[in-house]
Amino acid sequence: MTIASEWPRGAIALALLTIPTSCIPPDKSAAAVPPPQRTVGERPVPPPPPPPAPVVRDFVLGGRAEQGAALLGQAPTGTRSLTLGGMPVALAPDGAFLIAFDRDAGPSALLVAVLADGRLVERMLAIAPGAWRLEHINAPYRGSASSDADFERRRPAELAQIAAARRVDQASDGWRQRFVWPVTGRRSGFFGSQRVYQGKPGSYHSGADIAVPAGTPFVAPADGVVVLAASSPFTLEGNLLIVDHGMGLNSAFLHCQRLDVKVGDRVVQGQPLGTVGKTGRATGPHLHWGMKWGDARIDPAKLAGPMGG
Repeated sequence: MTIASEWPRGAIALALLTIPTSCIPPDKSAAAVPPPQRTVGERPVPPPPPPPAPVVRDFVLGGRAEQGAALLGQAPTGTRSLTLGGMPVALAPDGAFLIAFDRDAGPSALLVAVLADGRLVERMLAIAPGAWRLEHINAPYRGSASSDADFERRRPAELAQIAAARRVDQASDGWRQRFVWPVTGRRSGFFGSQRVYQGKPGSYHSGADIAVPAGTPFVAPADGVVVLAASSPFTLEGNLLIVDHGMGLNSAFLHCQRLDVKVGDRVVQGQPLGTVGKTGRATGPHLHWGMKWGDARIDPAKLAGPMGG
């Protein structure tokens, strides 16, 4: 840097008027002055902030829309609210979200984002149909109830407990994780199958059954918070445990022999939750793993993938 480069323009003009016609060597000592250091006291100035995140102008969805499936997504930048089929969808601060489709979902659903300026971004999702089995189960329709009258008396209170637990909205990021199987073994029941109990048609099977010996430990498939831990066996579910993974997604574990966690406990993926049993309506020891997103029943196998082990 030369001295002249640091002068005001007026000073430069005045100097030119007083300089003789012969050349004057530059002041080397001035030219050698290093630029000032960017420090604060003894500490270097922190680097500039990273560039802003790229603007997302449309939905980004991972996975395939089909009956019984769940998808992770990213909303367009500036999304203020989100709906699927007219129903509100929870939105994370970073714009991530989860949507899912019931076993009996229709052929399409409209996903709509409302931006901060009021504009809409829409995506019509085509929902692929599932292929469901028919299963005959040699177990009484009323489960562990002693009679039909006993079942009718006990069942409303049980359903009320389940509904209340599923209305609880806990803060958890388990929904973002890749789910794991809570236990590995023989698949003895499949999500979505139409079931017949000793000749009496019942509802479709709402989860995945894994047959293992009684007393086998099972673990949390993802992080979450316990919202129901039955104090006594339910007529159909037996010893029932429900874990909320956040964003409206929860897991239910049925027919347990023992529960090792209680309501309010925060659990992490892989943490033991209890042991497998055959309480409630069960023909043998197995773990029934059911999942719901809001009111939509979904297939756990679609979140956990192929079973290893």
